[in-house]
Amino acid sequence: MLAVGSKAPEFTLPDQNGEMHSLQDYKGKKVILYFYPKDNTPGCTKQACGYSERYLQIEEKNAVVLGISKDSIASHKKFEEKQGLTFTILSDPELDVIQAYDVWKEKKNYGKVSMGVVRTTYLIDEEGTIIFSNDKVKASDDPEKMLGILNTGV
Repeated sequence: MLAVGSKAPEFTLPDQNGEMHSLQDYKGKKVILYFYPKDNTPGCTKQACGYSERYLQIEEKNAVVLGISKDSIASHKKFEEKQGLTFTILSDPELDVIQAYDVWKEKKNYGKVSMGVVRTTYLIDEEGTIIFSNDKVKASDDPEKMLGILNTGV
C-alpha cells in the first residue's frame, strides 16, 4: 500500500464509456480512488452502490469517486447499467495502475492462493497527495466511512 503523504501515481485509463480519465483531470478536487476485485460480485456491488447513493454528498465536499478494477470496458458498462451507478469506473486490464498503487497481491481464498486486487481505498487531496489509505476495506462500510472522512475535513 502506498504511504500517506506520498504523491499519488499519475494514470490515464478508459471509463465505462471508453472515455479517457487521468488523475490530473481532477486537480483541485479530492479523489476517492478505490480498487475492487470484480464487477457484479456481491461485495463489489454493495461498495459501488454505496458510493452511488452518496455521490451527491461527496460532490458537495468538492470530491469525486473513481473505481478501478481489471475488468473490461464492456464489463464496466454492464455493471454501470445494471446497478445504475452515478460515478466513474475505470478499466485497467493491463494492471498498470493497479500495480502502481500496490494493490495487486497474493490472496488466499478457501485455502487456494492466487494473485488478485486487494480491495483498497485511497483519498487523494486537491494537489495529488495521498491523505488517507485503507487496505482493510469492508465493502459495505467503505462509502459511508469515506464520506465521514470527507465530512471531518481530512
